[in-house]
Amino acid sequence: MKKVLVTGAHGYLASLARLYNSSRIEFSCVSHTDVDFSRPDEVEKYFEAADFDVCLHMAADATTAHCEEQPELTHRVNTESALAIAKVCRERAKRMVFISTEQCFNAAPGKAPFFEDDEQASVSAYGRQKMEADAWIRANLNDYLILRFSWMFGLSMPGVKASPGILGNVLAAVRGNKPTAFRVNELRNMTYAQRFAEQLPQILELPSGAYHFASQNGLSTYETARLVASRLGCSESEVDRLILPDQKTYAERPRDFRLASDKIQAAGIELGTFEEDLDRCLADFGW
Repeated sequence: MKKVLVTGAHGYLASLARLYNSSRIEFSCVSHTDVDFSRPDEVEKYFEAADFDVCLHMAADATTAHCEEQPELTHRVNTESALAIAKVCRERAKRMVFISTEQCFNAAPGKAPFFEDDEQASVSAYGRQKMEADAWIRANLNDYLILRFSWMFGLSMPGVKASPGILGNVLAAVRGNKPTAFRVNELRNMTYAQRFAEQLPQILELPSGAYHFASQNGLSTYETARLVASRLGCSESEVDRLILPDQKTYAERPRDFRLASDKIQAAGIELGTFEEDLDRCLADFGW
């Protein structure tokens, strides 16, 4: 059985991956209680002594506001510690799986959907931190996977607390009867998190390289939120009242940082459309 050391082990996606694959993968869990990811020197020593076949590096400070407020601290967490792990993997001939982000393309000069080799650019500190690690790994490792995730969504389940996603945000508006604004000038992929968890064994066997993991979406974030509310059973008038258009954000430069998933699908990993993912998620959770 493959030994996978997973960092950020108690986060949403890592917890989900462990839940779905506990009988197929031998996981070793690493969190901030085991090693301080703001201290890359300690991270390097920890991984030099660890026993694993593959490192699934999911630990990160993905709070964009915190990355803007504390760029030096979060750079150590998101970039320097990732590189420390990458160097250990290179020295020990172990595979590294690095979780990157769609944010690498939120200011890219090209046209969406972006492919794996397209030029990257980001307006966010978090995006730039991930870009730096992403580029170093591609340039210096022979055995690696880079998975650039879109915005992942799902619902909590026993032992797994879901991160905020489009479904959770709309649910909060509907359940709380709280009108909430969603961005009109933003297009992005949104992917059901279970697609990653249930296909992790196949993903770990992909040929070395970078891959975009994203179900396709042709709607703005506002249009997507309206669709979710409708699928949750809201009437058209309730959708109009609860799902409000945020016309101001990114009005001067609309954002479209959708990712193309052709490469990973050609390698046998199944992805679909946001609508398919939403319907499947709601069915899975009995809606």
